[in-house]
Amino acid sequence: MQPILSNYSASITELKKSPTQLLKESGEEAIAILNHNVPSAYLVPSALYEKMIDIIDDYYLSQEVEKALEDKETSIKVNLDEL
Repeated sequence: MQPILSNYSASITELKKSPTQLLKESGEEAIAILNHNVPSAYLVPSALYEKMIDIIDDYYLSQEVEKALEDKETSIKVNLDEL
């Protein structure tokens, strides 16, 4: 059985009936959309989606920073007192 990764769930029929009401009831949390009691999609409020994108962007940026720090050829040593 596939796990439901949300505190709220709704059927596709409920989604068709009133998506705005579902979002209002869930607050700022994602809603698992179920098809025959199996998650087929997640309805994510825009504020939560924006937070998720920020987290993903930060992760990829941190990966680039780590990669740059490991590259000793392009590194430049700087003394903070000299700045």
